Amino acid sequence: MRLIVRQDYDEVSSYVAYYVKERINQFQPSHDRLFTLGLPTGSSPIGVYHKLVDFYRAGKVSFEHVATFNMDEYVGLPTDHPQSYHTFMWNHLFKHVNIKKENVHILDGNAEDLDEECRKFEAEIMKLGGIELFLGGIGPDGHIAFNEPGSSLTSRTRVKTLAYETIIANARFFGGDITKVPKLALTVGVATVMDAREVMVVITGAHKSLALAKCVEEGVNHMWTVSAMQMHPKGLIVCDEDATLELHVKTVKYFKSIEHVHHSIIGPHNLGLQGNLLRNMTDIETNQAAKRRRRLMLQSLLNDDDQEARKDDLSSSSSSEDDERHAKRTKTTYSSEMYAALDVNP
Repeated sequence: MRLIVRQDYDEVSSYVAYYVKERINQFQPSHDRLFTLGLPTGSSPIGVYHKLVDFYRAGKVSFEHVATFNMDEYVGLPTDHPQSYHTFMWNHLFKHVNIKKENVHILDGNAEDLDEECRKFEAEIMKLGGIELFLGGIGPDGHIAFNEPGSSLTSRTRVKTLAYETIIANARFFGGDITKVPKLALTVGVATVMDAREVMVVITGAHKSLALAKCVEEGVNHMWTVSAMQMHPKGLIVCDEDATLELHVKTVKYFKSIEHVHHSIIGPHNLGLQGNLLRNMTDIETNQAAKRRRRLMLQSLLNDDDQEARKDDLSSSSSSEDDERHAKRTKTTYSSEMYAALDVNP
């Protein structure tokens, strides 16, 4: 799992939007090969969506061959309700870019058979070959999508009763009246999210710092469903400084040091977006400074060999001319091999 720390919400949004843009462009989607993107709602991704719209308007990304799957939707709320997640997504992203309506997948909280709606949603994900990148946010209690504390980490898309804390938190979107907040929702499961080939979670604000600490520094726990990120082979968390308040100082420094190595020592031009090495390290270290370091190491090794050879000579009472010639020949061969392996000139 990677942890990227940025100064504030705006920098986090910029990083995530750039990442999504680059992943889409590198994938090179087409009519027959859509880029599948999982998307969240709530306050966390709003900045990301606005910056993605800016990228689209600048001609830096296209959503023509992108298919999206939203994490959740309220049960019983009309699709055109100001607080429905259908409305949220169209207002903040979809109506501002060139995504095709048929490629937008949002759960229908007004379906006649809610269980069947959830089954069809999972089937549609499988039909398109799974989700390439799932972008998510979390609540203060560490829930991802509407997978509240206690949710199974093997859960799939289903009907979910919302926790009282979640209802209270969402009341701000309904004029502060908790009686107007839906009590049920359709949500992807934890396993649905973790099945994506890559998962990126946005965590910002001091009020989510405990959830981040539980996710990063403690074990996998269904009471903090975001902790399932620890089990994902390509999990990425992008947070701001405020969200790190509950982390140990050494934890924050550790993850920052990894990013420093990536950018300052290995070099961003040698690394892929996901932190993968773009080429062999022997190809990277072609500058003279690197060669000088390898030459010094080689000289040190050869000096050690000379010292060992002298010790052997002193301890030996006699040696034949054949043995001396063999020793010289062996050392010459060994030296040539060392020089070749280290890519330096003797």
